[in-house]
Amino acid sequence: MSIPDITLNDGHTIPQLGFGVFKVDPGETERIVSDALEAGYRHIDTAAVYRNEEGVGRAIAASGIPRDELFVTTKLWNSEQGTDSTRAALATSLETLGLDHVDLYLIHWPRPDLDRYVASWQTLEELRGEGLTRSIGVSNFHRPHLERLLAETDTVPAVNQIELHPAFAQRELRAFGEGHGIRTEAWGPLGQGKYDLFGEQAVQAAASAHGATPAQVVIRWHLQHGIIVFPKSSTRERIAENIDVFGFELTADEMAAIDALDRGLRVGADPDTATF
Repeated sequence: MSIPDITLNDGHTIPQLGFGVFKVDPGETERIVSDALEAGYRHIDTAAVYRNEEGVGRAIAASGIPRDELFVTTKLWNSEQGTDSTRAALATSLETLGLDHVDLYLIHWPRPDLDRYVASWQTLEELRGEGLTRSIGVSNFHRPHLERLLAETDTVPAVNQIELHPAFAQRELRAFGEGHGIRTEAWGPLGQGKYDLFGEQAVQAAASAHGATPAQVVIRWHLQHGIIVFPKSSTRERIAENIDVFGFELTADEMAAIDALDRGLRVGADPDTATF
């Protein structure tokens, strides 16, 4: 098994398939991330607001895997946006993770009502220059938010991490990012169980054709679209299953059938109106 790397616009690379820890119980995080690392994942996506950075850090330390073989992402929470608070937030995350740098630091949500994401981004540029994060990006940014960063700052985000799954494919936003060298990452890539994605005929048919599970088919759909994806699971069996997606390839017809499931079904918060 070889997970492909994607080259970002700053020249750094990121494993296209990773492991997410959203809603992973902090008390279980070390065990679960250890299972993921043992299964072969080398890309871990966490965030300050998940309250499980400490468990991620313990699992990394216990793994014995060289730091340069791992890719770690964490995120700036909304309440910490601002010039000085952004710097302090990353310092806290690094201390909690037990690391001297992360590979990717993201602004978690734009919170346009606060009007602090540009100042926060400028601080991220400084933190990258100081080596505290190798790459910088954003999460949940819509086109107007991205356009403002492009107009008012010097650095194009390396990634935009957005809600993305077959029923909410965000094609226009992905295309805008692609046109500016911004890679798309998918959160909630399996729909978070909020609709019957695995019961869709297109998914079921592809799973049957390839002897795969519906989850493997959907992960494969993301990968073949060039999306960076990191499914989350708490069980060892499912963790291993979700990384075992490189022994088959969806046909053009199967991809098109899954593409046709797109119906603008957002299952998470809207970044334009979210105020948490």
